[in-house]
Amino acid sequence: MANILIHALFIVVFLAMLLPFLLVLAISVTQENSLIRHGYRLIPAVFSLDAYSYIFRSPLLLVRAYWITIQTTILGTLGSLILTSLTAYVVSRKDYRYVRGTTFYVFFTMLFNGGLVPSYILMTQYLHLKDTIWALILPGMLTPFYILIMKGFIGEIPRELIESAKVDGAREWRIFFRIVLPLSKPALATLGLFIAFNYWNSWFPALLYVNNERLVPIQLLLTRMMNTINFLSTNSQFMSGISIDTSKFPNLSARMAMTVLAAGPMMFVFPFFQKYFVKGLTVGSLKG
Repeated sequence: MANILIHALFIVVFLAMLLPFLLVLAISVTQENSLIRHGYRLIPAVFSLDAYSYIFRSPLLLVRAYWITIQTTILGTLGSLILTSLTAYVVSRKDYRYVRGTTFYVFFTMLFNGGLVPSYILMTQYLHLKDTIWALILPGMLTPFYILIMKGFIGEIPRELIESAKVDGAREWRIFFRIVLPLSKPALATLGLFIAFNYWNSWFPALLYVNNERLVPIQLLLTRMMNTINFLSTNSQFMSGISIDTSKFPNLSARMAMTVLAAGPMMFVFPFFQKYFVKGLTVGSLKG
């Protein structure tokens, strides 16, 4: 009886997660007038691909934006994992003289930061990264929260392994890359998934630091498309001199189509990390 209740609970949770996505998908392929007349339905009243047709009107622009996002996600995730694990390894070592001060410094940055204006001045005036792909990568490269989580995981690696490697003549770099990193695969996969999601969904750094249209990521491009649709739909009374029928713009369905295009690729990535993700659910937890 207990197993039946547990399975029923997980089925309910699964449906609670699946049905909203199916609803989003159904709305994205529903005709705009049908949405206004009948509301949202799981089964489209009138099937239409107008929303996707509008978004794919400039396919090269969309492909280029996807490519920028893919580059940013891959480079940012790999760089962030390396820096996060290096920092976490240092602050997890009990024999490091300044472990308390360094840990407090990492934690302190979770409470206070430099602010938007100093960050913008640093990126544009001192680092000269405006209109470069690194302006999309560096702001999210190192996250204090992920460092502390990784520190908790690395701290559980038996100290004897590191000591025996030192006895055999291994230096710190070799210990880190040959012992610590292989044993940290569950933590790296779990944090890597979170970091990749953050980079994939990030659009604010591009809004701040990118004016070059060739460096616009997919999230910012879709946001601009949505703003254009909203503007044309809400300001049609001021466009009497332009021959555009704004009533046919896929306003509601386009929102959901953009959600599918933005989130869809990451849904196919998650299964490859699933076996590590399950192991890493307790990453950084403390033993009683």
